[in-house]
Amino acid sequence: MRKIAIPTLNGHLSAHFGGSEYFSIFDINESSITSEALLPTPEHTPGAYPKYLADHGVTDVILGGVGQRAVEIFNENGINVYTGAPAINPKDLVLQFIAGTLIVGENSCDSDHDHDHHHEHGHGHHHHH
Repeated sequence: MRKIAIPTLNGHLSAHFGGSEYFSIFDINESSITSEALLPTPEHTPGAYPKYLADHGVTDVILGGVGQRAVEIFNENGINVYTGAPAINPKDLVLQFIAGTLIVGENSCDSDHDHDHHHEHGHGHHHHH
């Protein structure tokens, strides 16, 4: 059983994590949604959301844009973070998540491993004595 939280504004995923009206909470059991709930958002202070969601048993969050620090705090609270999700209906996002078709951006710890490191090949062969 996993519990997914999605910050929601006007019935869609809130692109700005701190600007959501509430969290849409979905319990999923293998390939189906077993329950849906809405959680009001707590006061937006640093670290408040991850702690609040962890206290509610959330295992995964699907977000639009979020800062790296927030992702780290979520991870510290044992919550998986999926960022870069499209601003669509939260239930549609969860259905895509279950189906394995959700297109999200890079996850937490892989923020820059693909950017401009490929020019380093061949630099390690010079031995200076």
